[in-house]
Amino acid sequence: MLDNLRQHRYKQSKFPKLIAFLKRTGDGYQAKRSKILTKSEIDRFLSSADDKEFLMIKVGLILGIAGACRTDELVNLTVDDIEDVGSSLIVKIPNTKTKIPRIFVVTDVGNMLELFRKYLSLRPPHVKHKRLFLYYKAGKCSSQPVGKNTMGKITSVVASYLKLPDVACYTGHCLRRSSATLLADAGVDITTIKRHAGWKSTTVAEGYVENSIENKTKIANQVLVGTTTSAITKPVNVSESNIPSNINFENCTNVTFNLNVI
Repeated sequence: MLDNLRQHRYKQSKFPKLIAFLKRTGDGYQAKRSKILTKSEIDRFLSSADDKEFLMIKVGLILGIAGACRTDELVNLTVDDIEDVGSSLIVKIPNTKTKIPRIFVVTDVGNMLELFRKYLSLRPPHVKHKRLFLYYKAGKCSSQPVGKNTMGKITSVVASYLKLPDVACYTGHCLRRSSATLLADAGVDITTIKRHAGWKSTTVAEGYVENSIENKTKIANQVLVGTTTSAITKPVNVSESNIPSNINFENCTNVTFNLNVI
């Protein structure tokens, strides 16, 4: 132990200028992170891209965002890991990088369940393995399972289709970063985000959350307006003529109104 410490100090004393230079140039360095997909971009791709060409990409995007999945987790997902209960899908990730099994749910939002079922129905009957994701082309699935390289490029395919800038920056980490950012924008606390994605470290989890414009807008409203919503409230004049005759507010001490303001 003492010998190792002496060697370490010797190396530091032998190259002081190099060590000082590395420290100076390292100040403020930030690793290049994957870009994220916003909710509107995800919705636009799912609704406009042709299923005949992009069905497998759509299903990978849905599961990846819903479960904050790593690329290899999607690659190793099997048909036995997903239970279709009618109103939702219950997805199990038994083997993870952090050795923490996860379960997440995909609810019937838009046509997400319909897309999954459509893709699953195209599975050839002669496939001997149980891997969920199979190569897909021209509306048909082959028996060959999708590999890690192909799965890692699904978000760049989405970005290319949507004509987003810097397509190469949508890497395999995009799914987890996008999922974490969507949760943070919705006001979910960091503990829940960690549990959802299987992160042990708060620092690591925070590193995956993008400082999106939507989140910045919410913070601005909290600071400048004093509201916790992204919309700025405005006074509304309500006259008695607008109140239905069958509603009586006499002797009311605590009334809550839900108003749709245009």
